[in-house]
Amino acid sequence: MPMMRIDMFRGRSKKEIKNILDISYQVATEELHLLPRDRYQIVTQHDSEEMIIEDVGLGFNRTNKFLMFSLTSSPRKEADKQRFYARLVKELQEHADVEPADVMINIVSNTKADWSFGNGEAQFLNGKLD
Repeated sequence: MPMMRIDMFRGRSKKEIKNILDISYQVATEELHLLPRDRYQIVTQHDSEEMIIEDVGLGFNRTNKFLMFSLTSSPRKEADKQRFYARLVKELQEHADVEPADVMINIVSNTKADWSFGNGEAQFLNGKLD
């Protein structure tokens, strides 16, 4: 884990989307210490009237390149989260032409008991996964 959902405005090419997925997975793998093949990503594209993203008064100028990353994950150290946030924004700016103000990240913590990867089993609880 984590499960990573990425919401974006409609209009990116398949190549752009794959690039965003690959960048975010690589950064998460390194900064959140993921296991091999621990990749669960879902992209949802929205028309402009389907997403309203303001800035809580911080003065961000959002564009149609906005990305909302929502991660559901086991608890992570604050330092790891901060490195993940900073590096993801940096890598997306450098390799996907996404400005830092256009990246919002939300991590929701849960426990190993909250996951079943298939077959109706709780693999973390029955010993198939650590």
